[in-house]
Amino acid sequence: MSFFNSMNVSATGLTAQRLRMDIISQNIANVTTTKTKEGGPYRRKVLLFEEQTNLNFGHILNDTIENYQGSGVKVSKIIEDTKPLKRIYDPSHPEADGDGYVLMPNVNTVEEMVNMISASRSYDANVTAMNAAKSMALKALDIGK
Repeated sequence: MSFFNSMNVSATGLTAQRLRMDIISQNIANVTTTKTKEGGPYRRKVLLFEEQTNLNFGHILNDTIENYQGSGVKVSKIIEDTKPLKRIYDPSHPEADGDGYVLMPNVNTVEEMVNMISASRSYDANVTAMNAAKSMALKALDIGK
């Protein structure tokens, strides 16, 4: 793995975690949204990550699995969480049904805060990896002096 490849891997991690933070922020912002433009309450969004590979036919043909080098992470999809919506009794709410119940988003603020901490720690880990690669390159340059 070259110096620039390790920097690129860390950069893909930074990009993926930044998008994860954006989606978590969107979930928290819509914790009480009962009506979306699609109709119905907001549904929590979740990211699916997958390994980013640069495998093309020539690469697979020429390389063996021992020579395989990962090239980071990417977001493959943003999906809606299929957990059931919360049903809360509030007859004064404008979106209440005939029985006085309102369907609320399936967003749990505590779960989102835990996910935000996890994303923040992952982002920090990628920054640390990038700084370690940079430090190693600078030390290698010092050897040449």
